[in-house]
Amino acid sequence: MQNQLSVYNSLTKSKEVFEPINPPFVGMYVCGPTVYSDVHLGNVRTFLSFDVIYRYLKHLGYKVRYVRNITDVGHLESDADEGEDKISKKAKLENLEPMEIVQKYTNDFHRVMAKFNILDPDIEPSATGHIQEQIKMIERLIEKKLAYVVNGSVYFNVSKYNEKEKYGILSGRVVEELITGSRELEGQDEKKNSIDFALWKNASASHIMRWDSPWSSGFPGWHLECSAMSTKYLGESFDIHGGGMDLKFPHHECEIAQSVGANGKQPVKYWLHTNMLTVNGQKMSKSLGNSFLPEELFSGSHELLSEPYSPMTVRFFMLQSHYSSTLDFSNDALKAAAKGYKKMINGLVLAKNLEFISDDSVEVNEKSISQINSIIENCYRALNDDFNTALAIAQLFNLLKKINLIATGNMKSSEIGKDTFDKLKHTYISLVEQVLGLIEEKPSDVEGIINIVIDLYTEAKVTKDYDKVDEIRAKLKKYGVVLKDMKESIGWAYEEL
Repeated sequence: MQNQLSVYNSLTKSKEVFEPINPPFVGMYVCGPTVYSDVHLGNVRTFLSFDVIYRYLKHLGYKVRYVRNITDVGHLESDADEGEDKISKKAKLENLEPMEIVQKYTNDFHRVMAKFNILDPDIEPSATGHIQEQIKMIERLIEKKLAYVVNGSVYFNVSKYNEKEKYGILSGRVVEELITGSRELEGQDEKKNSIDFALWKNASASHIMRWDSPWSSGFPGWHLECSAMSTKYLGESFDIHGGGMDLKFPHHECEIAQSVGANGKQPVKYWLHTNMLTVNGQKMSKSLGNSFLPEELFSGSHELLSEPYSPMTVRFFMLQSHYSSTLDFSNDALKAAAKGYKKMINGLVLAKNLEFISDDSVEVNEKSISQINSIIENCYRALNDDFNTALAIAQLFNLLKKINLIATGNMKSSEIGKDTFDKLKHTYISLVEQVLGLIEEKPSDVEGIINIVIDLYTEAKVTKDYDKVDEIRAKLKKYGVVLKDMKESIGWAYEEL
């Protein structure tokens, strides 16, 4: 491994050398989507960021088990622990079974991830598939007197936990201040304290999604599923846990409390959080009308967009900013990203086609070799600095300059020797494709391209250049396309085998 990887740990508020608990194995858990609504760009940024982290760890030679959950249980996502769950509400509105809603939005989530070339996790567990694990964890917390039962519901006792541990260790919140600053919400009178959170809720008669438990027919609390599933698949302590910064409190804070309470140890060594998105300097939100979906980006249909932007353009745009910094969407920034992406991909195509040409008459250029090695080292230094893709991209463009020199003949490949040539080519291709996850977006308008060829074919017929006519026909047929000479026009069809 080149250099030494360091990450910014949200738990310790400092940058630390990355040292897995059980090297070379790395356990990574990322809070996945709640499947009752469309995938938003904030979700995309989080999963794209952890996609690069996953890719880079594997590139360095680690054996990674990446777990990303699906929240499909239909529980409530609020501190109030009251009201109608989102999946049931959506099911009633669309006259569907709750699991039809789950499947619909899970499929949509996977489709969007594929568009952005985001790799599947190694394990993608669902909350509904792990009800028993969640019940078992609640039972352990009750046994340790860190949870209590009221009217068929079970709550985590934050004050009791705080007697020996520290609730707020991740977010910096202070229990006493939380209690003082919180107001009693309707339906919370059965809790011992307003900051206690639900581990299990007794379902009302109207609640569709419910399961039997020792306490009631009900459903698990919001925070519980991640603790139960991460423990099952990664152990009581694992390396990386992440998500958007909006999950730091209360979700991840509650996860820590549950896991420490149940298992007696800190569950995660490194906590990583992605930052929020803004649009022209304003926070992206539905209420401001500046929030757009991935499909609106691809089609350019949102009123704030001047043109469509491809999935790889958006991916490249997001990679130009460090995952922990805010990212501002604007047409100017997206247009610049489109140019940058095409430049990088043109370099990828060029690098793949480069061939080393041995020439004993060419003198070795030690200065060029040193420059190339230095740029490659800088690429890895950037990625080893808390996965800084923005700096890595800048260094890859420096590497591309060397590739262009060789491609244009302004530098002979023999000047740098085969070892350096191979290293140059391999580094550029592997970091662009395998780590940054950028792929070539080939033209999708096949008909438009064929029409251009038809124009050339027509011109050849008019000038009676029959050799060219035959050549065009033969080349198109090779790709399964046949031309049809009609009375007033020339058409085309797929060849019928």
